[in-house]
Amino acid sequence: MASGNRRSFLHCAALVLLGWLAATPLFGLSPGGTAPTFKLKGVDDKEHALGDYVAQKKAVVIVFTCNTCPVAIDYEGRIIALAKDYAPKAVAVLAVNSNDPSIVPGDSFEAMQSRAQAKRYPFPYLLDETQQVARAYGATVTPHVFVVDSAGKVRYIGRIDDNQSQDPSKKTTHDLRNALDALLAGGEPPQTLTKAFGCTIKWKP
Repeated sequence: MASGNRRSFLHCAALVLLGWLAATPLFGLSPGGTAPTFKLKGVDDKEHALGDYVAQKKAVVIVFTCNTCPVAIDYEGRIIALAKDYAPKAVAVLAVNSNDPSIVPGDSFEAMQSRAQAKRYPFPYLLDETQQVARAYGATVTPHVFVVDSAGKVRYIGRIDDNQSQDPSKKTTHDLRNALDALLAGGEPPQTLTKAFGCTIKWKP
């Protein structure tokens, strides 16, 4: 191979590799993988098992979120609206808080209960006390979304939409809603993996 062609080939290969790395989680799940099962305590003091929801619903939206992250707070109303809009379509929303309350006291279980009551969450708000669920899924920020279908497969991972400002009117891509609409229609989400953004999960030392 001539030196010029070889350089061109290596440059193209490098670009492909960089693109693949940018779209591939470094750990945790990838679209198409089997969702790890879990049973977590909710703010209603009841245990909630993922398998129970998967067996009863067409899709389950797992949102790793918290009380204290400004980005998660900005998305709170949108998550509530989505849960209400899709409940009649047999879609469940499960909110999971994995933050270490010793680092952020505002994410204690008691604070979770207060916020869920004040905001009238129409979905279970679950405590991932050991952080094992967040690690199993590969959640890194709040909010971070995983959509699981009725077969227990992960069909979408990433952001709720592309709005990184506090103004909901600026969003142009409704990634999560698009994924759910496609799944409910029997199709494949237009995008199965997007880059989630928000505050990093506060891991235990």
